[in-house]
Amino acid sequence: MARMPLAERRGQLTGAAIRAMTRDGVARTTTRSIAAEAGVSLSVFHYCFDSKQALLESVMETITGHYVTMVTDAIRPRATLRETVRAGFQVYWDHVAANPGEHMLTYELTQYALRRPGFEHLARRQYEMYCEAYAELLGQLGKAMDFELAVPVPVLARYLAAMTDGMTLNLLVLGNDEAAARILDLITDHVAGLVREQA
Repeated sequence: MARMPLAERRGQLTGAAIRAMTRDGVARTTTRSIAAEAGVSLSVFHYCFDSKQALLESVMETITGHYVTMVTDAIRPRATLRETVRAGFQVYWDHVAANPGEHMLTYELTQYALRRPGFEHLARRQYEMYCEAYAELLGQLGKAMDFELAVPVPVLARYLAAMTDGMTLNLLVLGNDEAAARILDLITDHVAGLVREQA
């Protein structure tokens, strides 16, 4: 087996964990099965991660980071604020529809962390990351499109995280149909109404 820098090996194992957990569920995924998925020995796994908690933190950060990058890339200033906001929601929505297992995993990770003593902070960190990402996106968008918010950034960021959470679960349970697609327009109109262009 070729030697690999620690950060790269941790990334490899994190990717393997995401695949295994998406397929088998968090509770049924073992360190042994993750090592097998990555094609490495169990000792390599334990060299990279000293605990399952450290692995779960890496998984949560990786998945959340991917979502943030995906939406950030989509939210480039367009002709109107509404079009810009709609593009961000659409790319996220399309990702949920195309990758339901990965998004189900995020809910499973949250529940797993909340139910395991000593792991609760992972669930809190997961949602803090969502809020931080929204706050950063709002700040970047505000500067690029010259608008101010009608509500404080931390409040709107937390609201958007909660709304996205519900939107995701709704899509996972009820599917992507015409009514679901119209939800995006409703959400977009609501969010666009919470900002005001500067005079």
